[in-house]
Amino acid sequence: MAFISSGYNPDKPMEDRISDLGPQHYEQFYPDVIKKNKGKWLYHEILKPGVLVHVSETGDEVYTVRVGGARLMSSTLIREICEIADKHCDSCLRFTTRNNIEFMVDSKDKVDPLIKDLESRKFDGGSLKFPVGGTGAGITNIVHTQGWIHCHTPATDASGTVKATMDEVFSDFQNMRLPAHLRISMACCLNMCGAVHCSDIAILGYHRKPPLVDHEYLDKMCEVPLAIAACPTAALKPKKVELENGTTVNSIAVNQERCMFCGNCYTMCPSLPLSDKEGDGIVLMVGGKVSNRISAPKFSKVVVSFIPNEMPRWPTMTDQIKNIIEAYAADARKYERLGEWAERIGWERFFDKTGLEFTHHLIDDFRDPAYYTWRQTSNFKF
Repeated sequence: MAFISSGYNPDKPMEDRISDLGPQHYEQFYPDVIKKNKGKWLYHEILKPGVLVHVSETGDEVYTVRVGGARLMSSTLIREICEIADKHCDSCLRFTTRNNIEFMVDSKDKVDPLIKDLESRKFDGGSLKFPVGGTGAGITNIVHTQGWIHCHTPATDASGTVKATMDEVFSDFQNMRLPAHLRISMACCLNMCGAVHCSDIAILGYHRKPPLVDHEYLDKMCEVPLAIAACPTAALKPKKVELENGTTVNSIAVNQERCMFCGNCYTMCPSLPLSDKEGDGIVLMVGGKVSNRISAPKFSKVVVSFIPNEMPRWPTMTDQIKNIIEAYAADARKYERLGEWAERIGWERFFDKTGLEFTHHLIDDFRDPAYYTWRQTSNFKF
């Protein structure tokens, strides 16, 4: 066989093998105390916002200080994070799935000097580089997508909307006053490479107009069959178009009634741009969650059908998010997630308490049989 003739010995599979390709095994990056106590942890507690302790059956303890991070970081900031880890944490740190940074130390005596160092580091504008918080019944970092900085199909910005929102709810990052933890996510278009389908509050960029068609250059720049095949709703079909100069070219026609404004066609063909200044904006969704605690996982529901892009601070969007949070904080029971609260009081009262307008665009008429028959949770049931 070819792989044997090339020198591979099936009896000694590691002989002469290059084994340093790809990422190294994560266990070698554990702090010593975690490596020593793997599988032996008994419990953990939140000592105060942003500070946790994990206790092992051996008596060892690990103290974790969680700070807010950014999804898009400069190399300068990453070097500073590594410098802090070298100074306080034996060069070890970890990132959470929501882009928080966790610095871990093996002694309580090391916690206060670490926090003091973190709180002393500020940007030139005066804001904290490493704010401590994001634990327990509060708001942690907002996960988000690429937005205008790095994506070709966004309906709004990601970093900008998240920064504007986090500035308004920052106090709830630093405390734990809410009934339960509250997760906010952001996706800049309907393709949703963010976790907005299952978050307590979700910010979603939304296109409202179908793609434009640049007939003159489409056949020169694109493979027409590939662009048509990319459409998930079969809204595209080939079409011959006569230009103003009398030339007939191969192009594409868009069935606007079938288009769902996803931008897949633009991914395949740059002559089908989707972004539009007036048509693009934001949808707010609420009530989703991933956990099985108290109730099964839930999908988010649309509660604000459209907010125009109001760069750079998106005041309408942030005001409505704050109204939702304050209504939830004032009325929900302890440990009750936002969606659980809305379902308990009824969605009609949810709109009354939050001051949001209900329109016909918000009616949930999704009735696919799988919505009721598929097993959507790991909760045990007969």
